[in-house]
Amino acid sequence: MRSLTAMMMSKKIKIASYAISIFMLIIGVAVFAAGSYLTAPNPSVIGELPSDLTGESIVIPSRSGSLLHGWYLPGEKGAGAIALLHSLHGSRLSMLSRARLLHDAHYSVLLFDFQANGESPGKHVTFGYLESIDAQAAVDYMRARQPDAKIGVIGMSMGGAAAIMAAPSLPIDALVVEAVYPSLDQAIADRLTMRLGTWSEILIPLLTFQIKPRLGFEPAALRPITHVASLHMPKLFIAGSEDLHTRIDESRQLFAAASEPKEFWSVDGAAHIDLYAYAPKEYADRVLAFLATHLR
Repeated sequence: MRSLTAMMMSKKIKIASYAISIFMLIIGVAVFAAGSYLTAPNPSVIGELPSDLTGESIVIPSRSGSLLHGWYLPGEKGAGAIALLHSLHGSRLSMLSRARLLHDAHYSVLLFDFQANGESPGKHVTFGYLESIDAQAAVDYMRARQPDAKIGVIGMSMGGAAAIMAAPSLPIDALVVEAVYPSLDQAIADRLTMRLGTWSEILIPLLTFQIKPRLGFEPAALRPITHVASLHMPKLFIAGSEDLHTRIDESRQLFAAASEPKEFWSVDGAAHIDLYAYAPKEYADRVLAFLATHLR
């Protein structure tokens, strides 16, 4: 009887061990697939510059290894110039509404596709690492086109992280960043817990472990919060109060780490979305006022 019981227990243990092994294999494959999706290039056909905007198609060589495709919209002399940096898995098309707002305010505007996005070639999306080099190339281009103008940057999410992490710091006169993660680890944790619950934080090492072999740099390189104190241009931080991708307390931590001068605007009720589309009048009032103060 004891022998039979022991055999049954041994069988149950083997079945449980087998089930756990299968479960862990499934989790491993799923996490690897997620890493492949997140870092995959995001090419898209952009098309012609919309007819309501006056400008030209341009290509900017970047030390990231890419040729950045974009549009340059000339404004009034002395009005200031602004580069627009799109978010993860986006393109310059997502910045068109801001381009129209700024162009109507007589700014010169540059909007472009980061490497591995839109029409700009690249092997991997890098969450702001190579994109920070693209941000530098974009500002250099604006400076060449507008040598006497004051220059600003507006960056959404990854675009904002790229602007903050550029080394050396971007030589600009004003910076607006929207919904920027303080560190890649925290960004991953937020997205996992949002979709799977708090238990999923145990998967963070499985995702961050892929960064070095896939992209060639350590996850620690993606920490805007360690760079922001060295930026001394005027800064406007914008965050949605209900953002689960980058929680409002994390946005406040990034703001707290920043050097002066700085401002913070919490967009009441907004999630991780296009904040201009969510609150167009208040966005226009606040952002245009900030830019006019520092660029004109």
